[in-house]
Amino acid sequence: MSPAAEAAEAVAPLLLQVEGMKCGGCVRAVEQRLLEQPGVRQASVNLMTRTAWVGLDPALEGDPSGPLVEALAGLGFQAQRRDQTSTPLSRAQRQRQEGWWQQWRRLVVALGLLVVSVLGHLSEAGDLPLPMLADIRLHALVATLALALPGRPILGRGLVGALNGMPSMDTLVGLGMGSAYLASAVALLVPSLGWQCFFNEPVMLLGFVLLGRFIEERARFRTGRALEQLAALQPDTALLVLGDGPPRPVRVGGLRPEDRVLLLPGDRVPVDGLVLEGRSAVDASSLTGEPLPLQAGPGSELAAGSLNLEAPLTLQVLRSGSDSAVARIIALVEEAQARKAPIQGLADRIAGRFSGVVVLLAGATFLFWWQWGTKLWPQVLQAAPSAHAHGGHQAVGMAAGALHGAAMAPLPLALQLAISVLVVACPCALGLATPAAITVGSGLAARSGLLFRGGDAIEMAASLRSVLFDKTGTLTLGRPLVTAVEVLTTAPEGGVPSRSEVDGLVQIAASLEQHTRHPLAFALLQEAQRRDLSLLEVTDSRTIAGQGVEGRLRDPLATGLGAGPACHVGRPGWLVELGIVAQEVIEAPLHRLEAAGATVLAVSARADGASGADPGPGAQRVALVAVHDQPRPDAAESLAELARLGLDLGVLSGDRRPAVEQLARQLAVPLDQVAWELLPQQKLERLLQWRQRGPVAMVGDGINDAPALAAADLGIAVGTGTQIAQDSAGLVVLGDRLEGVVDALLIARRTMAKVRQNLIWAFGYNLVVLPIAAGVLLPRFGVLLSPPLAALLMATSSITVVLNALLLQGPAPLRSRQSSQLLEGAPQ
Repeated sequence: MSPAAEAAEAVAPLLLQVEGMKCGGCVRAVEQRLLEQPGVRQASVNLMTRTAWVGLDPALEGDPSGPLVEALAGLGFQAQRRDQTSTPLSRAQRQRQEGWWQQWRRLVVALGLLVVSVLGHLSEAGDLPLPMLADIRLHALVATLALALPGRPILGRGLVGALNGMPSMDTLVGLGMGSAYLASAVALLVPSLGWQCFFNEPVMLLGFVLLGRFIEERARFRTGRALEQLAALQPDTALLVLGDGPPRPVRVGGLRPEDRVLLLPGDRVPVDGLVLEGRSAVDASSLTGEPLPLQAGPGSELAAGSLNLEAPLTLQVLRSGSDSAVARIIALVEEAQARKAPIQGLADRIAGRFSGVVVLLAGATFLFWWQWGTKLWPQVLQAAPSAHAHGGHQAVGMAAGALHGAAMAPLPLALQLAISVLVVACPCALGLATPAAITVGSGLAARSGLLFRGGDAIEMAASLRSVLFDKTGTLTLGRPLVTAVEVLTTAPEGGVPSRSEVDGLVQIAASLEQHTRHPLAFALLQEAQRRDLSLLEVTDSRTIAGQGVEGRLRDPLATGLGAGPACHVGRPGWLVELGIVAQEVIEAPLHRLEAAGATVLAVSARADGASGADPGPGAQRVALVAVHDQPRPDAAESLAELARLGLDLGVLSGDRRPAVEQLARQLAVPLDQVAWELLPQQKLERLLQWRQRGPVAMVGDGINDAPALAAADLGIAVGTGTQIAQDSAGLVVLGDRLEGVVDALLIARRTMAKVRQNLIWAFGYNLVVLPIAAGVLLPRFGVLLSPPLAALLMATSSITVVLNALLLQGPAPLRSRQSSQLLEGAPQ
């Protein structure tokens, strides 16, 4: 089942904004606490966007956000419900909401105290003639202020996480700072113990941690730039037309359906609207990726965010700002960023337990070097970095031999190594590796009119082996034209059918199809309009998936045929199965029309209304309607690009064999990978056969495609398709372009390549630096990783992951060059 179909099993998702998460351990703690709440079926947390996507039980009553917010508050996380109907906040608003300036103030205070601590260290060494700064009591005061002011939030969150049995990055940093401070305080208050003081350790550690987090936040904001650009497409004000008076500027949020607005050249469409007056060229590339402007006139529907290029237009509001196309796109992208990719599961499981493992490793490191390590290798006490002592104050250097002085005692050395282990470990990089890339990748796709429904859809798109296509409306333009109407059964006396008889059957067919959105329905409606035929009122209309439409005419005599109320339009074979027409009657003309490359529909008007009964001679009218639909201009090139990406291609169609085979030859699709005359259930069966080769995607646009879209590993709906097709898909391609499928798969592969790079870096970093921090290289090479350097490395690791994800936003190579470069990444 596709990711979209699985998500549809729950009610509309609830999005929560969760503040205070710093690492994968926080993610795991939030998810576990949410899943413990009544009525919560699914929970997925994105560390990058700090959002929680919650799937709720359909039977749940009332607003569940209150209990969820309270539950997270018990863990020390501030949460609030995100209103998906509102547009995203501006950059400045987001910065203010998330306490940007509070972080900045804490960083400035921490760096100021760090400067004082460094100056004191230099004064101790005799490099500065400021003896007052070398006083150990001043260093104790600086360390106390650092922990009490900028360090207090870290200590508080770390303690809450530890008490709840869910240690986080703040727990590790808090333990490191707290243990260094307490050991130094004991050494200061009880000099007889002979311990060294290193008050500068927690100050330097805190300064580097806050500096790293601040830089990480700056990079994190850049990942949300795509949503900001989408939100900027919707202007804040619009010109409201009030009677005969001049237009008045009003806020877009105040517009309601049926209001009329004036759109001037150069303005963006403020809400989804219907053109009432005027004609102009409109650029919708920001939403759909369509390079060419569309010509808008009376009756044209325009989406919010489109740009008016030429002349004034008067619009009638169809949907308010919160329900507009751009608002729905933004909500879909936010949901996609909140739903994690399966590959993230392993990283989250490891990161969730990582902090506890690191605490145990730090404890083991402390005990080993305190009790046994210094006895096995006594030279490490001489090689350990130290500064010139002053008043018993011992500073820690960056590496062995960097500073020399008195030998270090086993306890301070063991404590420094344990602190380094606590601080250098980086569950943040593990937690950010996947969501950072998914956030940037989904935003990049949205700017191109490609809407992934989640990280799971992106991961699946990158691992596809096969892509299957529907024919009509997907590989073809979906704007077919009627080229012939051939009446098969007339009155018993025979003769050439009259024009009124042909018009009557066309009128019936168009009337039955007037409420459907299949591309062939538009062909019948256009033909009825061309013949100046009015549409008749139809009751009991019913669409039979994969077959056609049946219904009853409220006024059967309006056609002039004396037709009965029961009518059908659809596949010729369907009418044969119903007993409306004999196979031998329909076979020859059907073969002739299909040999010319036409798609053929059959229409019937019956007098008795009983499906399957023998109506008797002269009691029915049957005609074949030949429809031609041209392939999309970009279909051949798009399929060739997909083939170059190493994907197997196929066509599953409900159309007749000659039309499907002719299209396959035009698009260079092997005939052995093409199937025709398939009912929805048969499409499912064929799709399951293709899945034996590996993950398969289905591209479609109609009601009869919805089951296959839901059953495929990845359902892809083109933007011109029906709503049910889009709801069943994991990827929606906006606009009338098939090349968007190629672009989407390329973006997915690039995104997952970044995910793999980030995970390799995150795992590799911790596997390398943790043993070094624990002192593995100290006995033989004299390499000692000090806590301040460990903090700097930890911050650099997180920043590297985010910056690597941001490289996705760089200029992408041409599609043909991408194909050759990414061919190596094709699933084997």
